[in-house]
Amino acid sequence: MAAWEVIGVSDTGDGCAEWTFPAEPSAVRAARSAVRGQLRDWRLDGLGDLTALLVSELVTNSLRYAAGPIGVRLVRPDGRRDALLVEVSDALPDPPHERVAGDDEESGRGLRLVAGSSRRWGSRPGNTGKTVWFELAVPA
Repeated sequence: MAAWEVIGVSDTGDGCAEWTFPAEPSAVRAARSAVRGQLRDWRLDGLGDLTALLVSELVTNSLRYAAGPIGVRLVRPDGRRDALLVEVSDALPDPPHERVAGDDEESGRGLRLVAGSSRRWGSRPGNTGKTVWFELAVPA
């Protein structure tokens, strides 16, 4: 068992893995670790650092603006999909908004980082909140 708390975990064996983390600061580290471990298992280590960074940004946003558990889901590339799909869900229904952070500000760059580092990204409403997602191209 990992040293961090996970509310729920599921690896369906069909190229999809998902976790639910409590809305606590430790969720950021736990999500990074879970994502890196899964990508290692899938032999997608080359995406580990960037994926973990972007997941950290989105989980941090969930902690800052939403309440309740935070979901993280990875969908592995396959014959139909040529990119890694990453989703972070929370209970806040409001879509995320990019903003321009000032030079002296310590926050406000996460979504710009996601937008600039991913092939595509977006958000969609859910039954009780929203999901922010991004795709990363798999290195050849």
